[in-house]
Amino acid sequence: MLKTLNRPDALNATTQFVETKGRTLAYRSIGEGIPILLCTRFRATLDDWDPAFLDALAQNGFRVITFDYSGLGRSTGTMSYDPAAMLSDPLDLIRALDLEDVVLGGWSIGGMATQLLLTLHPERIRAMILIGTTPPGDLVKMAEQLFYDLAGRESYSLEDTAALFFEPASEASRAAAARSQSRINARTSDKSPPVPIEFARARLVGGPVNPVFPAPNVMEMLMSTPVPILHIGGDHDIIFPVENWYALNGLLPTTTLVTFPAAGHGPQHQHPELSAAIIAGFVADH
Repeated sequence: MLKTLNRPDALNATTQFVETKGRTLAYRSIGEGIPILLCTRFRATLDDWDPAFLDALAQNGFRVITFDYSGLGRSTGTMSYDPAAMLSDPLDLIRALDLEDVVLGGWSIGGMATQLLLTLHPERIRAMILIGTTPPGDLVKMAEQLFYDLAGRESYSLEDTAALFFEPASEASRAAAARSQSRINARTSDKSPPVPIEFARARLVGGPVNPVFPAPNVMEMLMSTPVPILHIGGDHDIIFPVENWYALNGLLPTTTLVTFPAAGHGPQHQHPELSAAIIAGFVADH
């Protein structure tokens, strides 16, 4: 049975700040229970998580912590989309908030940072939840140019959002995109400023590459870690195709794959309650 959600919920949670290692990290926390720390996607801030997904995690017994990366949103410091630099933010938050037995989550580029963090600093990590991200190493299926064409636009229309994070060929997925965006737009105060567009565009120069995440030490970790890992994906992810995870079947002893049909790069926004329930069941089972 779902637990009663303790206020505040995702829409009215107050942004908090922690000083650590010469910078200020902006974060929000809702719910009580097992801490789950979520690292967000490319071009996202605190305000780009679907509140239905965050609230569902809280209802399933998690303390849900989201944050802005250094130099982005309302955090200070040096901005970077290098996963090796990005991992310092969740690591320093874990230490600053004195979190133990953390469920570490990462969406998209955030999933690359979390994989590196687990490789280099496995202490305090209970489980890792990856959403719409890539494994390290050579890929069997590359990203689509469409992602690079859309991701550098100054702002996203609903059609852009559907193409980037959902499956526009599916009427149900397009409808889910509209519902999700409406929920995200419902927050009107205490918001983070958007990621600077020129900073984001610099990451898109050159289009698709292979490998996108050349990290042999991470692959070694995935092949040997005792930490349970869950990847939630969509069957048509235009930036990080889920086929690259299935190509590693038999090699990753603690990695479980869940793939939604007619879904894209943001499956947890298309199926917020179900994604949260899957995560909760996975963590409880380990």
